[in-house]
Amino acid sequence: MNERKTGVGTKTVWAGEKEVLVHHATQVPVIVSVAYNYDDMDEWYDVAIGNKPGHIYGRNTNPTVQAFEDKLKVLEGAEDATSFTTGMAAISNTLYTFLKPGDRVVSIKDTYGGTNKIFTEFLPKIGVDVALCATGDHESIEAEVAKGCTILYLETPTNPTVKITDIERMAKAGHQTGALVVVDNTFATPILQHPLDLGADLVLHSATKFLGGHADALGGIVCGAKMLVRQIYHYREINGASLDPWSAYLLLRGMKTLKLRVLQQTKSAMALAKYLKTQPAVDHVYYPGLESHLHHDIATKQMEGYGAMLSFSLKDGMEAVKTLLPALKFAHRAANLGAVETTYGPARTTSHVECSAEERKAMGIPDGLIRISVGIEDTEDLIDDLTQAFEKLEHCQSMTR
Repeated sequence: MNERKTGVGTKTVWAGEKEVLVHHATQVPVIVSVAYNYDDMDEWYDVAIGNKPGHIYGRNTNPTVQAFEDKLKVLEGAEDATSFTTGMAAISNTLYTFLKPGDRVVSIKDTYGGTNKIFTEFLPKIGVDVALCATGDHESIEAEVAKGCTILYLETPTNPTVKITDIERMAKAGHQTGALVVVDNTFATPILQHPLDLGADLVLHSATKFLGGHADALGGIVCGAKMLVRQIYHYREINGASLDPWSAYLLLRGMKTLKLRVLQQTKSAMALAKYLKTQPAVDHVYYPGLESHLHHDIATKQMEGYGAMLSFSLKDGMEAVKTLLPALKFAHRAANLGAVETTYGPARTTSHVECSAEERKAMGIPDGLIRISVGIEDTEDLIDDLTQAFEKLEHCQSMTR
């Protein structure tokens, strides 16, 4: 009889930590040493060239950081993982590791604003051709991939309109032409989606968000086959975007409650999405858990839950946003997501602040769109909070009619 597979909740607590524990401690230590001493010159050399495990210099590796990487490696079912100072560092380092002038990238139009800037501004400067397709138009993506590309880059669900791409289908298309398939799994987390199992070659996260979960540490990580991750690690160790040990410790601590947080956040997100659908002031609700969502069937197929992120647009645009958001009591109005506290923000000052109004409009992001990162508060309190905020909005609007 096969031994029962260890659950993901157990892995978030225990994975990757045992080798780093010292002095009978039950928690991973924060090791801040920049360098590591070796009395044996041959051992030092073997560690330095990678023939033996160990650490040489903090820009390269660190025990606390390694524990964080090892935990994510287990959660994503990957051979290897390497981390970065931020999520954008994970994205940019991964792209620049494998791309050179003359190469081609295929992606979607709805990626996070910073990622979109890499595609539209920075990669073209070094001679990389970029084709951005309508998110969800799988036939168009397949047609572009068939023309040849080095990397097929996907983000699903997308930020902030939570569109979904069929990872398995796109991975097959990418591999038919020899493309490297990269998936940003930040919104779904390893609790709800497993891109590597669906055929992706690399999966990455802004660890700042749901993995850490407490809005107190920046970080990024990429997981995948050892042969690929080692190349990204080499680029990162030379270019210097190394995760610091204190941030790694905070991310490790936050990840122990990842499953508990995501399940509660997902439950509340569905309730908020259904509630927002009933509000007269709301023009549209974006949440893959709703049957009305364009990609609901794909999300149901490849995800184990619809996630903690949703967005909605108000009929009266930014003027309504300026009234509604300040009226909320259980909310941060901030440019972050994935934390234990619920956070609201318009796309023009959060996910796509780097983009012009025209660029946002072309992406289908109206100025009245509000992104919600649902926290772990009681669901009923979040709905009550929205109710009183909408009442204030209605009152203000009636006074100006």
